[in-house]
Amino acid sequence: MTVVIAGGTGFLGGALVPALRADGHRVRVLTRRPRHADDVAWNPERAPESWTDALDDADAVINLAGESIAGARWSEARKRAIRDSRVHATYALDYAMSNAARRPATVISASAVGFYGNRGDEVLTEASAPGDDFLADVCREWEGLAMRSATHSRVVLLRTGIVLGRGGALPPMALPFRLFVGGPVGSGQQYMSWIHVDDWVAMVRWALATDAVSGAINLTAPAPVTNTEFAHTLGRALHRPSFMRTPAFAMRLVLGREMADALILGGQRVRPARAEAMGYAFKHGALESALRAVYD
Repeated sequence: MTVVIAGGTGFLGGALVPALRADGHRVRVLTRRPRHADDVAWNPERAPESWTDALDDADAVINLAGESIAGARWSEARKRAIRDSRVHATYALDYAMSNAARRPATVISASAVGFYGNRGDEVLTEASAPGDDFLADVCREWEGLAMRSATHSRVVLLRTGIVLGRGGALPPMALPFRLFVGGPVGSGQQYMSWIHVDDWVAMVRWALATDAVSGAINLTAPAPVTNTEFAHTLGRALHRPSFMRTPAFAMRLVLGREMADALILGGQRVRPARAEAMGYAFKHGALESALRAVYD
């Protein structure tokens, strides 16, 4: 099939695109900086231009576009950029698809476990209610726009946890451990919902190929862990100590209270209930296995 991916040049897109091509799909990547033959220049913040033609024969559209939530301290301008990068891209794709010569059968749109907000040790599934903080509000609006495509396409929402691989969030998390100053952060009791990048790619491929998959799915491993357990497991994988606790006030001083509480000091204990019920088999269901696969 022909698959169009928006935001396909980042960490996740860089893993997904070659996997889909290996499956035999024709993949076009919408990007601000085209580098390859199947790259298409786009800017979702402008009126639709020539990039919309790339959707005319698309069988599926995958939207991964959005600025990093951890790229800089959360000023009001930064928060606006985080929201707008997701909203504008999703709105532009929906508009282009609604005017395409043939509407895609499947739309897969990124979201995040931030949808659930900071919920302590509550076990969360796709049926759980959304949270009420900034990231939860962004995810709810993001998903709502993506679901507009449900009038003409099967829509899948990817509520993704922390993706473990050589890129993305893990390298900056691992840096203190490499410098022998790693350890738990804050109370260490906040839950971290994670997934190995290979399972993330496999779950997107599974969602693309499985017509019965629609609506929200949690892209997380079945065994979320506390921050303390994550720190100790990461330390073992890197052969480094993991006892240097970083106090909560230090993270709030560096990042600001809202950003620190949302990204580091709070957490979500998320289960991939729908994937498990439908028989998806994880390659890396345990954190030890996932981290050793990254670093061995």
